[in-house]
Amino acid sequence: MLSERNFARQIDLTSLQLFVAVCELGSIGRAAEREFIAASAVSKRLSDLEAALGTTLLHRHARGVRLTPAGESLLHHARAVLFGLEKMQAELTEYADGVRGHVRVHASISAIVQFLPEDLGAFARLHPQVKIDLEEHLSPEVLRAVQEGAADLGLCNGAMGTSGLQTLPYRRDQLVLVVPGGHPLAGAGPIPFSTSLPFDHVGLHANSSIHLATHQAATRAGTVVRVRIRVTGLDAMCRMIANGLGVGVMPQRAFELLHGDDALQALPLTDAWAQRQLVLVARDFSSLPTSARLLVDHLQADEIRQAA
Repeated sequence: MLSERNFARQIDLTSLQLFVAVCELGSIGRAAEREFIAASAVSKRLSDLEAALGTTLLHRHARGVRLTPAGESLLHHARAVLFGLEKMQAELTEYADGVRGHVRVHASISAIVQFLPEDLGAFARLHPQVKIDLEEHLSPEVLRAVQEGAADLGLCNGAMGTSGLQTLPYRRDQLVLVVPGGHPLAGAGPIPFSTSLPFDHVGLHANSSIHLATHQAATRAGTVVRVRIRVTGLDAMCRMIANGLGVGVMPQRAFELLHGDDALQALPLTDAWAQRQLVLVARDFSSLPTSARLLVDHLQADEIRQAA
């Protein structure tokens, strides 16, 4: 049984790159042509890779190669390793070009649509040499990325639970029920979510925090949400509602930014869960790099200004 250290020493990056090329092209010969290396050398590296791993990765036949289950697993991991190296090279090149910090941020769609464009724009003007990589994910995925180290910082709905991670308040938002003009609920004013349950809904992704909250509320009311269509973005939700496909729940500020000239109305929800706290999440704020700590301080200052 190879130790982790010996395993790492026996798996070289060139062999992984050649293995991926063979898998993608389905042929050792075609991979050799693309990588400008002799086919015999490619075949030798693959054999050495199989010997180091102690398992067969490819079945060779007259028309090319076929992956074994172990080969399929290695292909997945090899692509991840090579992609990580490409990102590392790109980041280090940016440092050479003058970047003085790099912060990886994963955030929910609510945070991105409502607040982050202005907040990150202001931060970039103050700290032009700090690069921010921002990715949109569902709140549970944001938490997982921070837990696993794929993101330095996360921004998501604090009501989702934070899996033992550290949190700081970021912004508050209010959920509203969006209805088209002429709908029976139009002009009703603040309402409980249960009032919307007799009507068709335009829903978000099944793992989104809004989906989970609305379906839990429906369960407590002894019924279900009648989801007629599901979308992945708040702008698409507005368009579907405007065209009579149902009603939908979204943050109020997002509605104000996205609904444009459509004949839509936003009715504040009176349920306690409709008042939300978005939070900053990290494994340990005190151990963050300086650039990430600068960003945390900037976003916290925005929270303090909003609270005031």
